[in-house]
Amino acid sequence: MSEQLIAEEADLIHAARCLKAMAHPLRLKILCILGQGPTSVQEILEQVGTTQSNVSQHLAVLRMKGLLRFDKQANRVYYRIDDPRTLHLIEMIRAVFCEHGKPSS
Repeated sequence: MSEQLIAEEADLIHAARCLKAMAHPLRLKILCILGQGPTSVQEILEQVGTTQSNVSQHLAVLRMKGLLRFDKQANRVYYRIDDPRTLHLIEMIRAVFCEHGKPSS
């Protein structure tokens, strides 16, 4: 008997939405940073090395896709990954693509 990896239509849609949002290198980098815990926009800027406008645009995409939440504290905005499944996916991406080096050819 063959089992489907994802059986529910809503789960398929959510998975596709998440993967599409992660498919941009800068958004994936931002998610990897946020995978370590809540982070301010300023800290994200320092780690990704691009403009505030560019980071803001990518954060907006990740928010619209439902991957991020934010909290305002005084004059700072802190972003975090809200869904534990997304955190798990980021950890798996790290394990597969980052921790084991490049594939041998």
